[in-house]
Amino acid sequence: MKRVILSGFFIYLSVSFLIGQNETADIKKQYNAVYITTAPVIDGKLNEDVWGQGNWNDDFIQFEPLNGRPATQKTEFKILFDEDNLYIGIKAFDTSPDSIVTRLTRRDQADGDLVGVIIDSYHDLRTGFLFGVSASGVKFDQIFTNDGQNQDSSWDPNWWVKTSVNDEGWVAEMKIPFSQLRFEKNSGDVWGLQVARIYYRKNETDFWQHIPREAPGMIHLLGEMTGLEKIKPRKIFDVTPYAVAKAETFKAEPENPFLKSGKRFGFNGGIDAKIGVTNNLTMDLTINPDFGQVEADPSEVNLTAYETFFREKRPFFIEGNNITNFGLGLGDGDIGNDNLFYSRRIGRRPQGFPSLNEGWHADIPTATTILGAAKLTGKTQKGLSVGFIEAVTAEEKAEIDTVGGKKYETVEPLTNYFVGRVQKDYNEGNTIIGGIFTSTNRRLDDNLASFMHREAYTGGVDFTQYFKKKSWMYNINTAFSYVAGTKEAIELTQRSSARYYQRPDNDYVNFDPDRTSLFGSGGRMQIGKMDGHLNLMGAVIWKTPGFETNDLGYIREADQILSVLWAGYSQWEPKGIYRNYRFGGDFYFVNNFGGDWLGKGFEWFANMNFKNYWFAWTGGNINTTQLSTGMLRGGPMIKLPGNINMRLGFSTDNRKKLVLQVSANNSTGLEGNSSSWYTMADISFKPTNYLRVSFNPSYNPSFTELQYVTKKSFGNDTRYLFARIDRKTLSASLRVDFNLTPELTLQYWGQPFIATGKYSEFKYITNPMADEYKDRFHVYTPAQISLNSGSYDIDENSDGTTDYNFGKPDFNVQEFLSNLVIRWEYNPGSTIYLVWSQTRSCFNDSGQMDVFNDLGDLFNCKDNKPHNVFLVKFSYRFGLR
Repeated sequence: MKRVILSGFFIYLSVSFLIGQNETADIKKQYNAVYITTAPVIDGKLNEDVWGQGNWNDDFIQFEPLNGRPATQKTEFKILFDEDNLYIGIKAFDTSPDSIVTRLTRRDQADGDLVGVIIDSYHDLRTGFLFGVSASGVKFDQIFTNDGQNQDSSWDPNWWVKTSVNDEGWVAEMKIPFSQLRFEKNSGDVWGLQVARIYYRKNETDFWQHIPREAPGMIHLLGEMTGLEKIKPRKIFDVTPYAVAKAETFKAEPENPFLKSGKRFGFNGGIDAKIGVTNNLTMDLTINPDFGQVEADPSEVNLTAYETFFREKRPFFIEGNNITNFGLGLGDGDIGNDNLFYSRRIGRRPQGFPSLNEGWHADIPTATTILGAAKLTGKTQKGLSVGFIEAVTAEEKAEIDTVGGKKYETVEPLTNYFVGRVQKDYNEGNTIIGGIFTSTNRRLDDNLASFMHREAYTGGVDFTQYFKKKSWMYNINTAFSYVAGTKEAIELTQRSSARYYQRPDNDYVNFDPDRTSLFGSGGRMQIGKMDGHLNLMGAVIWKTPGFETNDLGYIREADQILSVLWAGYSQWEPKGIYRNYRFGGDFYFVNNFGGDWLGKGFEWFANMNFKNYWFAWTGGNINTTQLSTGMLRGGPMIKLPGNINMRLGFSTDNRKKLVLQVSANNSTGLEGNSSSWYTMADISFKPTNYLRVSFNPSYNPSFTELQYVTKKSFGNDTRYLFARIDRKTLSASLRVDFNLTPELTLQYWGQPFIATGKYSEFKYITNPMADEYKDRFHVYTPAQISLNSGSYDIDENSDGTTDYNFGKPDFNVQEFLSNLVIRWEYNPGSTIYLVWSQTRSCFNDSGQMDVFNDLGDLFNCKDNKPHNVFLVKFSYRFGLR
């Protein structure tokens, strides 16, 4: 650990010396907004006298494809304001107005010809507020942070816009209340400004303020808007009560008193609020929130010892999550998800399960009730960003019918969650220092205390320094974790798949079943060249064995040090057959804190955007022989063969009515020990401007010779049982988007899913570190293993007596999930939802896939009645200012 920190310090000093500090910034355009006393009517016409004041500004420059060259079509804009609002008019001239693409979509999914404005009202050169609209009048809005490197499209401010198409092109007219922007009093001297247009037919993006393609970031390069000295900040005060009526139908079970009728009805209500605490700090409140309109997670069968990471979909937790984010990962995938805050922990499925005797039935909650949550976010004029979240979830009890009586058993405790995040900008955003602290506190009974932490805390400090006009970047994030509870709970933490303290060959940590707390630390350090055609990055990630963040964060594996050296090259000037292309690769090395080299390899990628607007990509990686500390799930390390992964794919012109994307991925073990193929297609059809249908089938056949089955004892020895598994997974997602107006939309999503696994060639591990792959295990002979009544009996010493047994693990899982949502935003911030969700599921232990029979079982089986949820949600926003 000490070597990692010292290396980072010396790297930082070296970069500072070699690169130097910022150079003189490029000259920026300026626009002077005009004060008006009579507000225009927002109708998308721009034909009122008030629009005669001020000057129209044009001179747009291409960002892509021909960066720096004049825009193909002329664009003009004008900005007016009064005491309460900004008024923005944009004229998007078009020499072929009949070819303007006006596709109707849902908010934030705009398609076709677009215009938008980005406003840096903090003028911190790091944060931008985007207000955009399509030619059909569909809004899209985002918050850009970290100089444009992070985007948050969940931000939905209340503003007004109308569009119209005429003989010269099309027009957008916007009204943006100052209450939806964040700024200090007397800060209107200079704001950052960018006006953008997407000319859809040419796939061309034009900016008013030119931004070079090689630029490292965007917000610090925006133009400037002046003339707003007269404005005063407006504090937002929106209160949105809601009411929900819900009905459920499911398979009736006469012997189960909780499912006897096959029906269930409910009514719920709550309040959401957005309150301006100060001029630039906003508090979001929610009491008894309901997220019934949120789409379900996709189906999966997880045969690993690790938790699956699911992305957040609930609006309250998505908006502003860039502020509370404290990542310790890198890129995407398993490692990229590591974070001190994983909001899916709040309101999760209860972790306990009641103890039931034969004949008893239980009504178990499927989610934990969020009693209330508050979120404070914002940024001061002096560059201090804050993000605080406080949430309380209810104690959840399972109601148990004991045949003649009732009792209750707690399955989730009353819990308080807290997240506090701060960052401070210095030197015009070139130096950033920040910190985070999280806490989880539970009120546990004796049963839950045996496997849950009573309290859990994490904290961290981050430092980022940019050099040479943000061309180079150095960043370090360091963090700690502390969990406390009963001896039983902390023993489970030590034994968890994230660390496996109990491994017999783990001689560098102390497995102590009597301890009542655990401490750990982790971090990420990276340095990178961010501008120009050639980009470079070096990174180190470390997580000590005791690092545990899963109470309010997410971590897959601790006890790791990952080192990465990456390079990528981009070419964006069109030439020959391409519009742009990119390629690159990296070397990586993984070891643990015991000094063992767990793995190393090389990754590569390449992609190209062609002049016919098709896109193609490829990539892969080579992993050498690996050492796995988790394969035996608490047993010793095992040596695994390396593997080769290859992927490739293409997509057609996404501007067309019919769009096709196809990709394939193959992974092959170097000892012939495993193979996996994953193929998928995405077919999207837009027959009209208001309808989009997409179909996304995928198929994944695979096998591996080392699939963990279970652990057994034989005499004084432990047997780690494995088998070959042949798996097949078939799924297909159908999505329909029907948009009557920009405010009234219908969305349908449905996914049939079939996954099978057939086990064979059962074996146990004999010498996990043997040089030869086949010497690491023994395959049971036919005389040693037999299948009897759904259980495998093992006679290891062939004496005619069963030494141990285990259940038949073969499976065939069938699921169907669907979600139909009709959404009407009848007033900005006020909505009505009509929702129908359906779930179907089946299981058998055949281990074989028969697609038509499996689908028949899923949809036609008399004993498989679907679970339907019908929901009506009404909300109304009261804007009190």
